[in-house]
Amino acid sequence: MRNAALFLGIIGGLIGMVVGFFSYGYTEFVERVGDFDGMLDQVENVDLIRFASFFAPLLAIAGGAMAKARALWGGGLMIASAVGMYYAFSFNVFTMFPIGFCALGGLLAIAAGKPDEPKAHF
Repeated sequence: MRNAALFLGIIGGLIGMVVGFFSYGYTEFVERVGDFDGMLDQVENVDLIRFASFFAPLLAIAGGAMAKARALWGGGLMIASAVGMYYAFSFNVFTMFPIGFCALGGLLAIAAGKPDEPKAHF
């Protein structure tokens, strides 16, 4: 379960980085070019979008990297990342996979209470 949490956290963070790049870039573009009625409107809380664009993927990647050694901490970071992405970007077609990967990876990391033990499958 720790390996699955590791991969889900890192993949969720990488996809979250793409969402973050576009979100941060959108806020910068609208700030520099200006609003166009009906086409480009600035978001309500620019600072929240910019903060979450950087820190949510960072938490996901760090949590995924920590999942093998410190599963509880890594799981907490991945869940915090999923909550941050949901709060800042809401749940839509672009954020459903990073939110889902981070949340599932966080739950798997927390559920892995003891270190994985090799077991015979037959």
